[in-house]
Amino acid sequence: MPRWSEYTTGERIKILRGKEIRQSDLAEMTGLSLPTVQGAEQDRRLTLPTLMKLAAALRVDTSVILGQQGPRRAMEHGDRTTMRDLSRAVHDTAVGLLPAGINAPSAAELRKTTKRCWNLYWKGNYVEAGAVAALFLAEAGAHLHAQSADAQSEAWGFVADAYRLAAYVANLMGFRDLAYAAIGHAQNAAERAADDMGAALVASGRSWVYLRDSRLDEALALAEKSAVDIEPRFSKATLDQLVAYGSHVNFAAVVASRVGDKDRAADYLSQAHATGARMGAEHRANGTLFGPVSATTQAVGVNVALGQTGKALTLIDSIKDVSALSGAARNRYAMDKAMAQADAKMFDASLDTLEEALIAAPEWARFQALPSVIVQKVGLASTARLRRVSKLIGATPAGTGSFMPATEKTAL
Repeated sequence: MPRWSEYTTGERIKILRGKEIRQSDLAEMTGLSLPTVQGAEQDRRLTLPTLMKLAAALRVDTSVILGQQGPRRAMEHGDRTTMRDLSRAVHDTAVGLLPAGINAPSAAELRKTTKRCWNLYWKGNYVEAGAVAALFLAEAGAHLHAQSADAQSEAWGFVADAYRLAAYVANLMGFRDLAYAAIGHAQNAAERAADDMGAALVASGRSWVYLRDSRLDEALALAEKSAVDIEPRFSKATLDQLVAYGSHVNFAAVVASRVGDKDRAADYLSQAHATGARMGAEHRANGTLFGPVSATTQAVGVNVALGQTGKALTLIDSIKDVSALSGAARNRYAMDKAMAQADAKMFDASLDTLEEALIAAPEWARFQALPSVIVQKVGLASTARLRRVSKLIGATPAGTGSFMPATEKTAL
């Protein structure tokens, strides 16, 4: 029996659809036309919006359709070890079990640890972030147990942040059950901390888990509620409050784009731009970076997802410097830029953008699904260069112009 990665993209869609769901049923479930579904299964054409709608209807990650991971994940040994240790830390901390030899750090030490952990995550070092998140959880748990009952509020905040980081890593690496468990524990800890801002960040994290699990309507409802709950009065808002609000409405725009709601997405993008303009520059708070550059680069991705290539390219032309962004945000913007260029049939420019990002951040790239989508879209437009870029993501372009990943890997 062939490995999952050895099927074509169209064959994988057909397998996931199964005998119970007809092509006409899938068309109705996705809102796509029957010819579009037939074309996808015949490896003729697969756009990013179509891919996302198919993934949502079939309740899988886009990377499963693309062959980067099978319906059951295949991972590198080091990744599996990291996730096993993180899972143990999440569940043990939840029931009060602490590893032997863990000393309770001070609140000041935990603040530094929190910053270091989030820096790793936003640089795109996800496996390392997962490894330190396990220790972070243990130390936060030890700190909590060392506090008196009437002095635990801040300690619960550290625990909530550690669980949220664990949930983000698990979600990104495809461990959905662990992501749900960690974000649930984060919610409980945030409530005990009596921290409205922390609770909103956790709710936004849960929305992201829903999004990756194709629970789109629930993801949008929760993302919208999270943004509304922390909307500040701009005249009195602190920079930290603006970061939280701006990042929340930015994410709400992303979710709205995934459900194809252009008006909602545009409204949230407008609010994100207004927040960024009010700030004037990028600022980091609570493990999140936001500002005018974040708002504009995220708008590129939203417009790409909505199939609004012209708007995406116009925004790209306006962006002159992304050095203020985190490493992961810069890399993600490069993927969105490459996709917009591919949609516009600017194939050489698309491959230039993609290749530069893959070379600059190979570790980050191996957890991403979008490079495969871009390579598939470029097809045989530039065969020699296509082979070179395909090699960077561990894949080979199929002779028919469709894309066949060579190995099973984890997803965005």
